[in-house]
Amino acid sequence: MPKNTHKIAIAGVATLGAAAIAFTVVPADGQTTTTDSLSSSRVAYSSEQVRDVKATVTDQLAGASLKVEAIEAKKKAAADAVAAKKKAAATAAAKKKAAAAAAAKKAAAVRKAKAAASRSVSRPVVKQVVVKSYPNNLDGWIRESLAIMKKKGIPGSYHGLHKNIIRESSGNPKAINDWDINAINGIPSKGLLQVIPPTFKAYHVPGTSWNIYDPVANITAAANYAADRYGTIDNVNSAY
Repeated sequence: MPKNTHKIAIAGVATLGAAAIAFTVVPADGQTTTTDSLSSSRVAYSSEQVRDVKATVTDQLAGASLKVEAIEAKKKAAADAVAAKKKAAATAAAKKKAAAAAAAKKAAAVRKAKAAASRSVSRPVVKQVVVKSYPNNLDGWIRESLAIMKKKGIPGSYHGLHKNIIRESSGNPKAINDWDINAINGIPSKGLLQVIPPTFKAYHVPGTSWNIYDPVANITAAANYAADRYGTIDNVNSAY
């Protein structure tokens, strides 16, 4: 056998011997164990696979967690929006109620003030007008006529009226002159101071009767005429 061939044969035997040694080592329980290199190779392969699966599950859990968080965030945002709307509505209602209460309070204050003002306003005192009565005689007629003349600013005195009444009619309110020029002309003198109808009408004093025979109306109309023509009835001493 050539030298090189011999070397190869020896190497082959050595290799086979090493292999035989590796597979003939048997533990006490009768099971065959692999060499360290084989065992290490299989563990490394198995560990890599577990790590890949674990990473994938973790990623899935993380993604699911994010989705749950997003859903919860949306729910919370929706709940917050509803709560905000309710709060705004409650605030608006409270403001409206407060405004209504303030308006009612103001209205009540106004009514109270008006009522107080109404009570404080002094009510007009109704004065009873006492109508003075005069006796239905010559003295009473003259005095009532003087009261009216005073209000109307017509001058004259009791004496001036009395003396002229006595001279003209003797105190008879129904006296009539049917013989003088006025009677001839169809306008006879009438009453206490013998006044003709046109003069009575022209100098009639408002507030007195339009009856020429009425004593007070006759006296005041005659006094008014005498004041216009003579200044006052007191200046008349004869037919006028």
